[in-house]
Amino acid sequence: MATNRTTVLCCTPTYALRLGEVLAEQDASDFSDIAIKTIIVAGEPGGSIPEVRQRIAELWKGARVFDHHGMTEVGPVTYETPGSPLNLCVIEEAYFAEILDRETEQEVAPGERGELVLTTLTRNACPLLRYRTGDLVQKSWTETEDGRRILTLEGGILGRVDEMVVIRGVNVYPTAVEKIIRGFPEVAEFQITQTTRQSMAELEIAVEPHQLPPPHVNLEERIAKALSNAFALRIPVRLVSPGSLPRFEFKSKRWVKREG
Repeated sequence: MATNRTTVLCCTPTYALRLGEVLAEQDASDFSDIAIKTIIVAGEPGGSIPEVRQRIAELWKGARVFDHHGMTEVGPVTYETPGSPLNLCVIEEAYFAEILDRETEQEVAPGERGELVLTTLTRNACPLLRYRTGDLVQKSWTETEDGRRILTLEGGILGRVDEMVVIRGVNVYPTAVEKIIRGFPEVAEFQITQTTRQSMAELEIAVEPHQLPPPHVNLEERIAKALSNAFALRIPVRLVSPGSLPRFEFKSKRWVKREG
């Protein structure tokens, strides 16, 4: 990047965070050769989580972050416009998109959530009809300057329908947990451990701060309270030493399942 004065970086949100952390550990003079102005992230829901985007932008000295979404099976599906951050517009020239209630399989109303279902319009060799993507999205519309309406996924990809877990009767998505944890700038990394005890799923969260805070800061208690306020659940949170949690260079694996 420094040698070629690269201005655009495309990667997963996790890798953008990791690269930014590595740069932050270097001498300030090393960053002066980095010319990145725009970062396009894809492959994980983090690109449309405001707290994740803010962290990426801070690490990259104010670079503009754009979310993007696609799949190997169908190709690129959505894009973010400069005037509508945190929302993804469907490429309707290439896809007939439906957002369906998973139980009734009927189209949801604007403002409601459902599963994104795609039919390809331009793929000749490998067309797909009503492909259930597994992506949880919220239906919306974006008005263009010429008066057209574009189907929009408000808030981007909210999560994966197959990643939802039921914790003591409460539906919990990994992205919802990450949104809360990323709201604490003291946290550098985190890991969620899911266990099953007596047929009941339980969660425990390990958070790694940039540096160990003094005891009076009560970081783990503040995070636990924020989680309780959001989910009405008591989720244990514990601090671990800086640098002790794994780092990822592609897609993150912060949710770990273990037998209780």
